[in-house]
Amino acid sequence: MIRLPKKNDEATETELSPFDIGDEVSFEIKKQKFTGFIDKAYKNAFLVTFESDDPEIIDSYHSKTVVNWKDLTMIKQAPRVEKEPEEDKEDSDENKK
Repeated sequence: MIRLPKKNDEATETELSPFDIGDEVSFEIKKQKFTGFIDKAYKNAFLVTFESDDPEIIDSYHSKTVVNWKDLTMIKQAPRVEKEPEEDKEDSDENKK
């Protein structure tokens, strides 16, 4: 199956998810629960930074892991910054000319 590039009007799965960068979330690794903070968004998953006392987990994951957004549970939502729609931004730039 050939994947075409994302169109500007298409939202990725993470854009449709309730999570965003800075949120505190919980997830499971090897049947152990962890909490961490979202650092980066990918197409359908997030990079999460977390802490552990388990040397095996630290050695394997180095305090970071990528988790599908469907496997995350929200603990505390970070403050949201309203994004300016691209069309409005372009219109205001044209009005300045």
